[in-house]
Order: sequence, then C-alpha cells, then structure tokens
Amino acid sequence: MKETNALGDVSILGLGSMGIALARALLQRGARVTAWNRTRAKAEPLAAEGAALASSPAHAVQASAVVVVCVTDYPSTYGALEAPEAAAALAGKVLVQLSTGSPREARDAEAWARKRGADYLDGAILAIPSQIGRPESTILASGSETAFRKSKPLLEGMAGTVTYLGEKVGAASAVDLAFLSHVFSGLVGFYHGARIIEAEGLRVADLGAMFADVAPAVGAMIKQDADSIQAGTYESSEATLELCARALDLLLRQAREAGIDPTLPAFASALFRKGVDAGYGNEGPSALIKVLRQGA
Repeated sequence: MKETNALGDVSILGLGSMGIALARALLQRGARVTAWNRTRAKAEPLAAEGAALASSPAHAVQASAVVVVCVTDYPSTYGALEAPEAAAALAGKVLVQLSTGSPREARDAEAWARKRGADYLDGAILAIPSQIGRPESTILASGSETAFRKSKPLLEGMAGTVTYLGEKVGAASAVDLAFLSHVFSGLVGFYHGARIIEAEGLRVADLGAMFADVAPAVGAMIKQDADSIQAGTYESSEATLELCARALDLLLRQAREAGIDPTLPAFASALFRKGVDAGYGNEGPSALIKVLRQGA
C-alpha cells in the first residue's frame, strides 16, 4: 500500500460508509481530496479532516484529474454526472467507477464516459468499509490501461492489494460477482451449519473458529476444482459427484429429523442429483459445472 504524501488530487462522489472510508484512507496518506455527497451533512465531517467539500458534482469533477465514484449503483452515477455542467467537465478526466454493478453495466458506463471524453476504469472493492486502507483489502480494476496507470497510486492508497485485470472493462465486476456468489452461498451454508450446531446444543462460536482454521484447505479445494474446470478434465480419485450427492441427501435428512429449515440442503441435493442423473456421478464434483452450463 502506498504510504506517501504525493498522491495528488482526487475527487470522490458518494459518501456512504464505503465512500467515507475511501476518502479517509486517502486523506491519511496525503492526497488532496474533494468530496461530494447528495446529502451535504454526510460530507461535513470530512472537512474537519482536510477534505474540500464540493457544492455540486460538476464542482467535484472540475477539482481533480481523477474522479472516483462510489454510490449505490450505476444509475445513481448517471444521476449525478449527466447534468450538462458535470458531463462537460468530464472531458480529459479519469473516471473510476467503484460502485457495484454488472459486466454489462460496466460496458455501458465505459461507452457513456467515452462519449464525454473521459478515460474510464471500472473497479470492484473486495472489502468492507472497516478494512479499507488495511493490508487485507483488495480493489480489482479493468478497462483503460492509461486510466489505471494514472489512478493506480490512489487505488493503492485505498487498498492493500490492487489488481488490474486488463482492458476488458467487464472483468472487475465479473470477478466481483463471482466472488460474491461464493461468499453469500458460503454464508448461507454456514448459517445452516449453525442451526445444526444449535440443534445439538453446541457452540456456534466454536464452529466459526474451526471454519477459520480450515479456510486454507477449503481454498485449496476450490483452486483444484477451478483448475479442473479450466482444463475440462473432471476425473477425480478423491471424491465423486455421486458421493457429494449422498452427503447432501444426508444433510437434507438430518434437517428434517432436527426440524431445521431444509431449503438449502433440498436445493443443493436436487442440483447434485441432476448431475448424477445426467451421467456425471463417477466424475469429480467440479463436473457439476456441466449441469450449470445447460441453464434453466
């Protein structure tokens, strides 16, 4: 992470919990920050920390060569920047989009920015606000390489790791959504596991500690499956789709026995059984990707 007082000027539009965290991280590293938020009261605490407050999105865009947007969604970005004065001020600027969106929205935003003469970079933050400015935070970026080079020192002031994924502008949002798919599915699995623990009178905190301990092993399993999918080879000497389907059948049975909501194991069991019925039962669990590729 950059520890420097030479980060230059940056304007940040959007001061929710994440936008404020980004602004504070940059202020602490010596950047000259201009901040704008639709509700000015949210911006005022940053003034005491050294930020200049913009009276409008146009004022914010005019103030800096790099403009970072972190709002609710992409339509909110257009709402802030489509006013004629703001749109005209974008010419020659670097526009960094750190709001959450889809790859299609990233492509649309890139085209929108180009029409207004801005160099566009799409980004995704793999962190919660309290992690911003710390080593465990990550920002992914994709789009214009020149925009990335110009904004990289600022991005490194916000996150411990900054990864440029190339000029395909939808890459950052695609990886972000793939990551969120894993995170939220994993959280639902953990919450179901917590109900199993509660049903047996055990401590959920102990389960959480165990999960933290085995996280590297789980990561290695995911990496192995990713390599299998990439190579298109699904043979496995350690586990099969059929064995996984049986384990999920057991989870479903236990949920019914214990009076636990069976939604998660019922869904997962049906999905894996679909793979077995398709003839993939003797292949590794990563063969389930072939079922998912078939769509609904």
